Amino acid sequence: MLADVYNTIEKSSEETLFKEKGSKFFGYAFPVLSEDDVKNRIEELKKKHHSARHFCYAYQLGIEKIRFRANDDGEPNNSAGLPIYGQIQSFEVTNILIVSVRYFGGTKLGVGGLISAYKTSAQITLEASIILKKTININYKLSFNYDLMNAVQRIIKEKQIDIINQKLEMNCQYTISVRKKDANSIFTIFENLYKVDITILD
Repeated sequence: MLADVYNTIEKSSEETLFKEKGSKFFGYAFPVLSEDDVKNRIEELKKKHHSARHFCYAYQLGIEKIRFRANDDGEPNNSAGLPIYGQIQSFEVTNILIVSVRYFGGTKLGVGGLISAYKTSAQITLEASIILKKTININYKLSFNYDLMNAVQRIIKEKQIDIINQKLEMNCQYTISVRKKDANSIFTIFENLYKVDITILD
């Protein structure tokens, strides 16, 4: 993958269902940005599936600094959370939570059977999700006088830069968003433009 591109989802998937020897695995994918988001989504599912035995999940957060967790929720060690996380890695998605809710069907699946079932549940859930490719962007603040408006606008148009905010008062302030791979060259262009002040925003 390109260094400044990542995959994610912006809306929850449709509910999926995988059946294996009487056990039912309901799969869900949610967009998440924090551990609190993860907790809230799992609480919602526990209310919806109050008689289910296991709520196994994995999530990945972050774009350049990655945080992840896999949870077996009472299933044998590494038989549920890690197979789910493996599919997150396989589809190369981030800022995502995958949950597989299991209703036991009376027949034990064994560790191998569980690994296969949770992997399949996660896979069909990701296949049911709309995965979007996004760019990692860096935001800059530009400050300049009105007489430089045309020069600034010309660069913005030429380089196809997104203006995400503007304040036109005594002087002009733009917040611009630039793809990471172009960020240094754009910074240099504006830095070299006389009387334009450019600063990076967190």
